[in-house]
Amino acid sequence: MLARTVQHKELRGRKVAIKKITDVFDDLTDAKRILREMKLLRHLGVHENIINILDVILIPPNVMDFHDIYIVTDLMESDLERIISSSQPLSDAHFQYFLYQILRGMKFVHSGNVLHRDLKPSNLLVNSNCDLSICDFGLARGVETAHNEDLTEYVVTRWYRAPELLTDCQNYNDAVDVWAVGCIFAEMLRRRPFFTGRDPSDQLHMIIRVLGSPTEVEMSFVPHEAAKRAILQHGFYPKRPLIEFFPDANPLAVDLLSQMLKFNPAERISVVQALAHPYLAQLQNPADEPVCAEPFNFDFERESLDLGVEMPKEELQRLVFQECMSIHQIEAHHMQ
Repeated sequence: MLARTVQHKELRGRKVAIKKITDVFDDLTDAKRILREMKLLRHLGVHENIINILDVILIPPNVMDFHDIYIVTDLMESDLERIISSSQPLSDAHFQYFLYQILRGMKFVHSGNVLHRDLKPSNLLVNSNCDLSICDFGLARGVETAHNEDLTEYVVTRWYRAPELLTDCQNYNDAVDVWAVGCIFAEMLRRRPFFTGRDPSDQLHMIIRVLGSPTEVEMSFVPHEAAKRAILQHGFYPKRPLIEFFPDANPLAVDLLSQMLKFNPAERISVVQALAHPYLAQLQNPADEPVCAEPFNFDFERESLDLGVEMPKEELQRLVFQECMSIHQIEAHHMQ
């Protein structure tokens, strides 16, 4: 990622970030992720807490020959991963403001029928004013299409992966994002990652050691008996109050966290409910927590998903070029 002061269009004199992607179509899976992210950011990037594409440059600028893409976005000086791991003092007010912005952005995402599926601190960009923007939508999916694919190809980064993904549950929903936000929130409070498993089995073990062994009811979402046996093989762990792991944290913060980190996704708090939690009372403003005007349309890749095949290179090139033209039309409209 490059930081530049650009001298063109309405961006003249404005500091931006430029992401250079070379040889886009050498890997068609990666190319499809780039296309998906461009489409999603054009649809969702109108929200203050979601990164917005300002411009796209193709090299060379030809529909069938281009191989490099430059994506221009607002410059965000840091990200939450770097802030958490730094020696910079963080107050409870910081935690509230960061969490509120994440939830506010994710309310918009979920209302657009989109699951982010890769939320982690490095995908939460932060500027010098502590304003936060969610980025990296390359693994996002629609609620109704998420179960149609092999989870070995598209998975949330392990440390932020919900129990339903760790137990191969195919019919997951937006609760996977809530779990990831909970893991990020815990990381803010501790100033280090909370669940740091070495592999999926160890990740599940770490979760059980903290939350306690799940009951039969809490395991009701687990689709296979083999997966239930895998959970039980870790032995019995008594349930412990989460405050034991966060003795210096605001009790309201820990209460909200405990509702995000429910083992059973059906018991997990929603993003909308989390925004209304007393911990965020000083920031809550339902009139300024917008929802997406219409759901995002994943039809452009639905056929390849249903058939389990890659989209042809020529089709990907055409769609990426078309998307760039759409972004340019939006920017031209804003200039008028």
